[in-house]
Amino acid sequence: MRLLVAAHNLGIGGSQLNAIDLAAGAAAAGHEVVVYGPRGPLADRIEARGLEYVPARPLRYRPAPSRIAQLALLARRRKLDLIHAYEWPPCLDAYYGAHLGFGVPLVCTVLSMSVSPLVPPSIPLVMGTEDLGDEARRTHDAPVWVLEPPIDTELDHPGIDGRPFRREHGVADGDPLVVTVSRLSLELKLDALVRAIDAVDHLAGRSAVRLLVVGGGPAEEALKERADRVNRQWGREVVSFTGPVPDPRSAYAAADVIVGMGSSALRAMSIGRAVVVQGERGFSEIFGPDTRDRFMRTGFWGVGDDPPTARLLAAQISGLLSNAARRAELGAFGRRTVEERFSLERAAGRQLEIYERVLEAGRKPRLAHAATAASRALGIELRAHDPRRKRVRRELEQSLLGAARRPDPPARSRPALPAAETVS
Repeated sequence: MRLLVAAHNLGIGGSQLNAIDLAAGAAAAGHEVVVYGPRGPLADRIEARGLEYVPARPLRYRPAPSRIAQLALLARRRKLDLIHAYEWPPCLDAYYGAHLGFGVPLVCTVLSMSVSPLVPPSIPLVMGTEDLGDEARRTHDAPVWVLEPPIDTELDHPGIDGRPFRREHGVADGDPLVVTVSRLSLELKLDALVRAIDAVDHLAGRSAVRLLVVGGGPAEEALKERADRVNRQWGREVVSFTGPVPDPRSAYAAADVIVGMGSSALRAMSIGRAVVVQGERGFSEIFGPDTRDRFMRTGFWGVGDDPPTARLLAAQISGLLSNAARRAELGAFGRRTVEERFSLERAAGRQLEIYERVLEAGRKPRLAHAATAASRALGIELRAHDPRRKRVRRELEQSLLGAARRPDPPARSRPALPAAETVS
């Protein structure tokens, strides 16, 4: 099989890592694989996996005429048997050229925490959780499969030494360390990152706890302002930022407790760390035997029911930091769960089965869906390029982070809950 895997970008993120690792699994099974996407830090990972990489042309709008033409040309020249697109932008780029123009079979993976209305319903779809798979089947004409984010359990293992990472960032071996590895984005991630900072702020008066935030993104500056306020309040470095780390395994291994979501939580579990899974509206739950079934259906994410505060997360972190035996038990349980359910080897086999089903079905392109998908994508792009959107995004940022700009309370006093903790 001649396969092209199209990633929506090659920045450090779960969807992109999944695309590359599963592409490598297909190549290892004897298939001819090329990975396509805009240049980014993970291009090196493609080459390290021994895969061919074709850089995507620049774009302004999505779907991008330049990439539609590029993928159509690749399909014709390479005689592609199948295109696998990750997330809706490359899906539509492949749909309007290679799929509609040349009839190349197309399958799309969506690892967002919602069903995208932008994927044409005639395109076979792969979702990341059972709940989202069920939701997609209610509106999607084509087959829908569920393939959970795969983890390379040989690469991400409990034997990784995190002590050099601690020394690099000035954390003593015995000091309690909380780590979050995340893109610092305004959508989906920001609420959880604010709660993590606020949670260690609650704990800083009782212990030498540190929080290391590993990653970069558009919310970094505002988050640093909030962290600086916490650091000034306690007169020491409580919250630190490392910037993006292409290989964050040592960061996971250095932690006593990981807070995060999605693939990041799974990688931490594979490395044997206790994990508090975060989501939106203050959601947080410790992964363990009593919460496993929930996360198996919903994915490693959630939405809180009550007005969000950081107190719940602070209590969960504190309980884990004070109980090394429980951390070890949860770390071992998480590792077993990843080996049994999320291993890359298992996922790669399942992915190849999906490819076979798509090729066997031989579904013809359906023009009726093309106009609907185009109009929806155009609406999103017009809103994205509307100058007013920048103001709206900034207002969102300020609503969550505005408390970081208030005058500091008296040194060493216990600060009142910041306004961000009551924002829905």
